[in-house]
Amino acid sequence: MDDFNTKNVLILGGSRGIGAAIVRRFSAGGGEVAFTYAGSKQAAEDLAAETGASAIRTDSADRSELIATVADRGPLDVIVIAAGSLVLGDPLELEADAIDHMIDVNVRAPYHAAVEAARRMNDNGRIIVIGSVNGDRMPFAGGAAYALTKSAMQGMVRGLARDLGDRGITVNSIQPGPTDSDMNPADGPMAETMHSFMAIKRHATPDEIAELTAYIAGPHGAMITGSLQTIDGGFGA
Repeated sequence: MDDFNTKNVLILGGSRGIGAAIVRRFSAGGGEVAFTYAGSKQAAEDLAAETGASAIRTDSADRSELIATVADRGPLDVIVIAAGSLVLGDPLELEADAIDHMIDVNVRAPYHAAVEAARRMNDNGRIIVIGSVNGDRMPFAGGAAYALTKSAMQGMVRGLARDLGDRGITVNSIQPGPTDSDMNPADGPMAETMHSFMAIKRHATPDEIAELTAYIAGPHGAMITGSLQTIDGGFGA
């Protein structure tokens, strides 16, 4: 698993869940890994001690802070944008500030982070956004704004793939379905409903998402760009 030996890797939103699994995978692959966290300081410190990765406190909703964190890592080989926010509920009742914060984290942050990374990224680098199958399908009420943010990422990766292709830089979205995490636990109140939409009726594990991410970021992913890599157990089928 030395497929990322000496590679400069940054994971935005890496302290918990899918992000933490990605930190572990790239660290195990020999990468020189740094990851950001916002509120989960103890989890971040524990993960850094476990993996040898560097933990950097960064608020993805703060554009200047985010751009500085990306720039300070120098020429990246891989950036994985896993930080995300989830707000669900009746759109007539949700607080506008909560929706705007989700848009800041899920849309504006990935765009600005990807562009800043590209300014000094090594040729043949990798830009990967952790999106969601909800960019393709929202089968229950209350998810309009969240689905909006994930659909926006689909357009971004397609466009940036065109912009950066002449440097061999690939830009892709990984689109998980229900995945066992703090945000969406496998034994949570929505699990049975979500499984009813799926061909494989279980949550994915964060490690399964991390392995697909590593494949797209590795040498075999050189011709995969502008793509939406869905890993959802048939949720969107």
